[in-house]
Amino acid sequence: MTTQRVEDKVREMLHAVALDAVLAPADLAQQVVRRRGRRRFSQVAGAAVAVAAIAAGAMLGPWGSAGGEQGRPARPAVSPQGWHPWQSGAAGAGERGCLADGSALYCSGSRYDVVKMDANTGERLWSVKVNGGGDGMDPPFAVRDGVVYAYRNHRAEHEPNGDYAGGTDVMAVDAATGRRLWSVKMPQDDRTGQAAMLIDGALWANTPSLRTMSALDPRTGETKWRHTWAKGEVCQRAVLSGVPYLLCTQDTEDVHDTDLLRLDPATGEAHKVTTLRGRQELLGTSDDRMVLASTTSTTAHDFQLSSVSGSGARTSLPAQAKGHVASWAVAGDRLISVSWKGQASAYSLTSGKTVWTGPVGVTMPGKDTMASLATPVVSTGQATVYFFSPAGDLSGLDLRTGKQVWHTHLDTGEPQPGGRSDTPQLLLYQDVLIARNGSRIFSLLPPTGH
Repeated sequence: MTTQRVEDKVREMLHAVALDAVLAPADLAQQVVRRRGRRRFSQVAGAAVAVAAIAAGAMLGPWGSAGGEQGRPARPAVSPQGWHPWQSGAAGAGERGCLADGSALYCSGSRYDVVKMDANTGERLWSVKVNGGGDGMDPPFAVRDGVVYAYRNHRAEHEPNGDYAGGTDVMAVDAATGRRLWSVKMPQDDRTGQAAMLIDGALWANTPSLRTMSALDPRTGETKWRHTWAKGEVCQRAVLSGVPYLLCTQDTEDVHDTDLLRLDPATGEAHKVTTLRGRQELLGTSDDRMVLASTTSTTAHDFQLSSVSGSGARTSLPAQAKGHVASWAVAGDRLISVSWKGQASAYSLTSGKTVWTGPVGVTMPGKDTMASLATPVVSTGQATVYFFSPAGDLSGLDLRTGKQVWHTHLDTGEPQPGGRSDTPQLLLYQDVLIARNGSRIFSLLPPTGH
């Protein structure tokens, strides 16, 4: 069978398979079978993680297990002290996305690599200007111990035709003052979820080469240790409870098994945890587990979703044939998905069972457009999962039953020139929702408590 026939077969198979009513994302087939141009594999894998929303993980807390959910009361939303509803629309300050951390909101746009805002009032506190053009969806990705971590153009020069010359740095910024502390050059313009992550005691980043991950001192950027995988292999990266993991397989067009490796966060020493059958695609992480999509053969007629713990324990999730998903997220013990027909579903990663399925309650974007739903977010105290559409619709569904408990509409206006208003974002600041579409940011308190 030719390479093209193999890829076509796997695409056909993936397009027809889902998790109960969870539908495989439209480009997941491409992500699993794409073997050419593996120098950019980390970007492909990182995009998959972004779709699955690592940032949504670890939000469920006591709601993470299936037992006892139905009887646990949800409390009304309570606003943080000093907060009041606000909105901001400063051009160039937010269209690349935002990160919420306590009472601070860190955003990126075409004019600024990092803007710090007061999450209570929307007041801008400081900003770091871009080094050249600020393109792409790459908001600050982590905050810890008073340091903000983000990406920056390595060079500001442009080619004669006006295109950006390329080169990306990962950088650290003082959260109190906005002063840049250090920056380290990366080997490619990869700013996806697997390019840099926090681990215990370090920032784990894809530098200085394509096949190397380095632990960088969070205060100085100095290298603590490095791990380089063998030529002819390709490795995806994940972090579980501060510990780095690699999912490595052969860089060929044939399907090989995948080794799961655990790296010591202090020394980088690698330990093989287990070998997983087939080629694995990392979709997201939550607490102590990774969510994977796999195929075991180029001629296989099935496609498996599963969760794997850091110890190698694996839980398979049931599969049935059906179309695609518009959006999904990993949050605690839940896989939340939304179909293009507007059906939202919740699945237990522990049992593999469907918890509920029902209408998502927002206007769905066209399947053939570039628009997309925001990644769903979960409020622990309110037992609510929230959805936000590019049309400005907000919906809250009971996390236990799927029943709609709240709905509102925001006037997000017309798309801003050069903005990314077709890719909205939803964040939580305690019980407060922060909804971003392009450079327009809204902060509001949903009146739920069911």
